Amino acid sequence: MTQPIVVGVDGSTSSLQAVTWATQEATLRKAPLHVVHAALRWAYDVPLVPQPAHWGPTEEAACKELLHQAVEQAHSDAPTLKITTEILDGSAAEALATAAETAQLIVIGRRGLGGFTGLLLGSVSHDLATRSPHPVVIVNQLPTTQDTEIAVGVTGHTGQDPLLEFAFNEAALRRRPLRAVHAWTHPTTRAPGDMQPLVYDVEDVGNEEARLLAESLGGWRERFPDVTLIEHVVHEHPAKALIDASATAELVIVGTPGRKLFLTSTVRALLHHAQAPVAVHRASHPRGN
Repeated sequence: MTQPIVVGVDGSTSSLQAVTWATQEATLRKAPLHVVHAALRWAYDVPLVPQPAHWGPTEEAACKELLHQAVEQAHSDAPTLKITTEILDGSAAEALATAAETAQLIVIGRRGLGGFTGLLLGSVSHDLATRSPHPVVIVNQLPTTQDTEIAVGVTGHTGQDPLLEFAFNEAALRRRPLRAVHAWTHPTTRAPGDMQPLVYDVEDVGNEEARLLAESLGGWRERFPDVTLIEHVVHEHPAKALIDASATAELVIVGTPGRKLFLTSTVRALLHHAQAPVAVHRASHPRGN
């Protein structure tokens, strides 16, 4: 059975934009769409105190209406798409993280209502981005032009293969060019214990960084010959480079360390300022690293 695309909704404009993006993604992937709404049976999540066994009729009716609106919107864009719905029991962060375990990816709006309040850098986005085994797409706004591309941040470090596979697949599915952004502020260290030089020639280091990016992409270029690849090396902070790339992007893809329970400063800045949806993908790391 094909794993679904899961989208979280709460009735906000942001979450409905997420539905539009998720509907398109599900159509491209020929996957079912699973629309979910997380709700507490009480107004507050009280630690160690069990929730009531059932929602009240008013609360349950409101949840079902939110899901109904989302399904109607999705079907208006994709009438034949298979769509299921579910009211998730518990706080948004916990419920959506659990739902992500059986999904291809999970999609949420950047700012929402109720359980999604403060989503941008709050517990929901933080927990999903650091805990989800699959990519989390955070939709802040949808592209307004057809002349777009997919952008991905490439560090050149080990463990980025899942990130790059996701990026190339997205570019192939959407028939968009893929811009591989490699930004540097200091020379990259290639092995543990390498010392960064105190003085270096910017042009020479830039050429070396370009070679590093080319090496990182070599095998992927061969696997996806139909994807137009743009290698973009720039001497500036990675957050600034990716935010700039988002101005012409349909999706910006960025990795986050797989063994850490926090978002990097680059990811946090990108979520604040990106002009396109952002996919956060947990990086894998070899044992011992």
